[in-house]
Amino acid sequence: MKWTRPNDALAAPLEQAVERHVTDGDFIVAPYNPDEGERGGYSNYSYWGSTLRCFLKDRVAVGFMLVLVALLLFTFIQPFLPQQFEANLIIDHPITKRQMSNIAPGLTNVVAQASAGTELIVHPFDNEEWAAVDNIITSIKARKDFTVLRYGEDWCYIAYNGQEGYVRNDFTTKIKFPDDPTATPYTAKSNFALNVYTGPSDMSNGGDALFCLKSQLRLEGDTAVTTTDAQLRLLPDTRPFLFGTNSAGQDLWAKVWSGTRTSLFIGVTVALLQSLIGILIGVLWGYVKSLDKLLTEVYNVIDNIPTTIVLILVSYIMRPSVQTLILAMTVTGWVGMARFIRNQIVIIRDRDYNLASRCLGNSTGRIITRNLLPYLVSVIMLRLALAVPGAIGSEVFITYIGLGLPLSVPSLGNLINEGRKMISTSQSYQLVFPTIILSVITIAFYIIGNSFADAADPKNHL
Repeated sequence: MKWTRPNDALAAPLEQAVERHVTDGDFIVAPYNPDEGERGGYSNYSYWGSTLRCFLKDRVAVGFMLVLVALLLFTFIQPFLPQQFEANLIIDHPITKRQMSNIAPGLTNVVAQASAGTELIVHPFDNEEWAAVDNIITSIKARKDFTVLRYGEDWCYIAYNGQEGYVRNDFTTKIKFPDDPTATPYTAKSNFALNVYTGPSDMSNGGDALFCLKSQLRLEGDTAVTTTDAQLRLLPDTRPFLFGTNSAGQDLWAKVWSGTRTSLFIGVTVALLQSLIGILIGVLWGYVKSLDKLLTEVYNVIDNIPTTIVLILVSYIMRPSVQTLILAMTVTGWVGMARFIRNQIVIIRDRDYNLASRCLGNSTGRIITRNLLPYLVSVIMLRLALAVPGAIGSEVFITYIGLGLPLSVPSLGNLINEGRKMISTSQSYQLVFPTIILSVITIAFYIIGNSFADAADPKNHL
């Protein structure tokens, strides 16, 4: 206990205070103030300021942090940008109603150019701005005879049922070269069905009509002639499929960013919950000796159950949802953090400064928050940063075995699981784009976590 003189006694000369008899009434109790008691040990040194300065020196980590922040912001901004499709919207052709499936990525949805004066066939389509067109006059079934009027290596000019037009001369048609090229016309047939076009070009999308602005056409009943160089589009719309479409006819660009938003939410939430629970239990486990035996037994029970089994059981028993995945990954995810924190606390709990704090009467909570946790900031931040891509990886695994989120909830796990089925086809881009996003997130968190852990170590604050 500390005693001090009252103000009137302090004002008297020191000689008079010594000469007269001193009693207990000359003193008052000075209450203990932890902040005032520790102020004398402070300097101009700022832990967090020094940590930030050390982190900013790592240009690679700062660059990845900017990339990660930009990616995170874009996942929320993307739905509000102009010309965006909804993530789960199945895009159908306005006329045939067929799904616009497996369209390759591109910066535009223009698939053909029609020069001025090109004759096109117009299809009924009720739209004031757009016209549905192609250059398919008719179709010839397989093994049907037609007359070759003019032979060509790439295109042949033929007649069929009173109509004349062009057919493609490729491996499916295989129109034989006549013995006498001048001996035309002659009869031929194809082993496959083929289309007859108005000109030596295919201005359709696999048989589906394309769309052209009416302002670029001169309509003449069921036909039209382009008045200028015209762009023929997949849809009566200028929106491109930047990442292409999937097998269900959904815009992969919208699904990737929606899935990234979902997976990041799962990853960050799981990482925070695992860290909070793990740090709380780990600190109590390591510092409060009376809890050591109980928490050690709890740890042994949980740790002996494979994490994969727990993930599968929780996901199988409960209804697949974001909340289910978060719960499944949090149930056992805190164990690793708690064990690590406990081991670090055991190392430093009986050091001189902690003993001094206990002797001064500091509470257990104050010792933990002021003496123990600051010592562990670097390792906590590293494990927290690595927990985010780890949680996303677990979500991908759970989805891979069929217990993850339903397809109606876009996520990187769903997209990668669907894309892997296309790895050996021309639609491999459905795996490439979500995998790139996942790789960037994983690498960014790893580099940022390592850099921040180094920066948070007081030994590097020179």
